[in-house]
Amino acid sequence: MSWPLMQNAITFKDKLKLIWFIFTTNRFTNGKNVIEFEKKWSEWLGCKYSLFVSSGSTANFLLVSAIIENYNLKLGDKVIVPACTWVTNVSPILQLGLKPIFCDINIKDYSFDEKHFKKIVKNNNIKMVFVTHLLGLTSNVEKYKEMSPNSIFIEDCCESHGATCGDKKVGTLSEGSTFSFYFGHHMTTIEGGMISTNNKDLHELMRAKRGHGMARELSPDNFEYYKKKYPHIDDRFMFITDGYNFRNTEIGAVVGLSQLKRLDYIIQCRRNNFDKYLNIISKYNCFYLPNRDGNSSFCLPFISDNFELIQKLKDSMELEGIETRPIVSGNLLEQPFLKKYKLGVVKPNIDIVANGFYIGNNQFLTDNQFKLLEKILDENIII
Repeated sequence: MSWPLMQNAITFKDKLKLIWFIFTTNRFTNGKNVIEFEKKWSEWLGCKYSLFVSSGSTANFLLVSAIIENYNLKLGDKVIVPACTWVTNVSPILQLGLKPIFCDINIKDYSFDEKHFKKIVKNNNIKMVFVTHLLGLTSNVEKYKEMSPNSIFIEDCCESHGATCGDKKVGTLSEGSTFSFYFGHHMTTIEGGMISTNNKDLHELMRAKRGHGMARELSPDNFEYYKKKYPHIDDRFMFITDGYNFRNTEIGAVVGLSQLKRLDYIIQCRRNNFDKYLNIISKYNCFYLPNRDGNSSFCLPFISDNFELIQKLKDSMELEGIETRPIVSGNLLEQPFLKKYKLGVVKPNIDIVANGFYIGNNQFLTDNQFKLLEKILDENIII
């Protein structure tokens, strides 16, 4: 393809570091490199604690599970989720016995529509709000906190590494946040994810839950506490909470440590590309332009209420070898396993966004590719 969503982001230097690690170690499971990666990630993000897990999806599940236990949420408690996000933001809500309340999105940053959000909060006892910073754009978390001050907020930043809200990075604006290191995202650990928080108790609980619920996964002080509290149980196999095996490996951490060193450069490349894209599409009057402020640009979206044009552009781009994708899930309430839920909005914004598509943005794009993009738009749009 002339313009794939992503090219191979694992460099020759990454591979050399991985080869050297493999030749010089006898431990491949969760160990010292995982701990170092978690520490370096926390320093980069600007938070106190981070936990490396097997994917962004398991990060979402583990965070929601720990929030339920730490804050004593009950079965059926209500959680606001956006009508457009990745499906594994909503699945843990259902799998863990909470009730999703779907909110329409706005067309600037694809986060919650404020009018609909206010209506939901007014008519429901909302225990938690799961914010998604979609496609590298920044959601106004503080604004939503003002509207729902008694709710617990958590963030999905899985495709928005380095996006900022003022002088803070997304992922530091709530009780806990999740990131994905899947192949197509800003940086990769092959597969993998991270959970970040400033809440020590929440972090300790997630450490245990990540490793089967075992006490030995805790920090030394907390481990000693449980050993003294339950002396009749062999502390090697002492389970203090329900848990899973969501651990990642030393191999993933080695790749992550190598990639993290150039993450800021990659984000800047994506922002520069995003500016080129905005300069091109802003000369046409048919597109909704996404918000630039603070974004770290996962991709380049094309959204218009001229549905015929959108299909025509998508077909033309694919003929030229430009890979396309829908705007994430589209309207989640149209997905087969969520069709029983209702949005309750006449002419929702999600119907416009769901009709759109995006193309890839990454550090490998060239000026020639943007010239191709402009050529396709010029051939299909009459100004």
